[in-house]
Amino acid sequence: MADVLERGSVRIGAVEILPATIAAEAQNHPAPDADEAWRAAAEALAIRQLLLAEADRLGVEAGKVTDSEGRTIVGGDARIEILLEQEVTVPVATEAEARRFYARHCQRFTSATLVEAEHILLSASPDDALAYGLAVSDARTLIRQIEAEPECFADLARQHSACPSKEQGGNLGQIGNGQTVSEFEQALFALAEGELCREPVRSPYGVHVIRAGRRVDGRQLPFEVVEQAIRDYLEEASYRRAVAQYLSILAGRTDIEGIDLPLADGPLVQ
Repeated sequence: MADVLERGSVRIGAVEILPATIAAEAQNHPAPDADEAWRAAAEALAIRQLLLAEADRLGVEAGKVTDSEGRTIVGGDARIEILLEQEVTVPVATEAEARRFYARHCQRFTSATLVEAEHILLSASPDDALAYGLAVSDARTLIRQIEAEPECFADLARQHSACPSKEQGGNLGQIGNGQTVSEFEQALFALAEGELCREPVRSPYGVHVIRAGRRVDGRQLPFEVVEQAIRDYLEEASYRRAVAQYLSILAGRTDIEGIDLPLADGPLVQ
């Protein structure tokens, strides 16, 4: 087979997919480079043609189909959805299977740890070494003031902070993992309740003075709370495997030129 990176046409059975069509489709496949976008586009179009050819063979016609958001799917996409629904069978995940998954991956099913945060942001760009250095120095001064007089934090935030939270005396409310920049979170979650970070915290936004408030540690969620989410996950995984197997069968009985489809890796229908 020809390598798809040559950017030639791709043939699926008797149907040729022209380079111009692949180039247009590549706009829908963000990738690190143009070759990777081209490859992804060629694979997607080849898989689509495999399914459309099988829909033709079985006489599948477009019916009323909607996606997960309730939008109507028409034309070839509707025929593909109907074909897959007709030909790909996925068993319903049982409670026992969901319980086994829960037991093996119990660490996934915990509520988020939340920490109330107070902070003062001294805005400075890391690219401006002088301004950033001055911000670090100012932060150290504020930390010394707060250590000497803890109740002054709110007043200092109102006077010095570049964050809108200064209107609340620097109070950001409860912070969970992933809600702020990593540098801020690493410092915050390492503090005990009521503890002031003794060093300025540097981030792309500037320099932070941070104090932790009330902490609510994550807790294990009961199986009953996550059972449906686990079942949905297991059924989706089974569906993806079943579609990959179905595509492998179709590809095995179709002459394909210009591309090697990575069907063993489980391609997905977009």
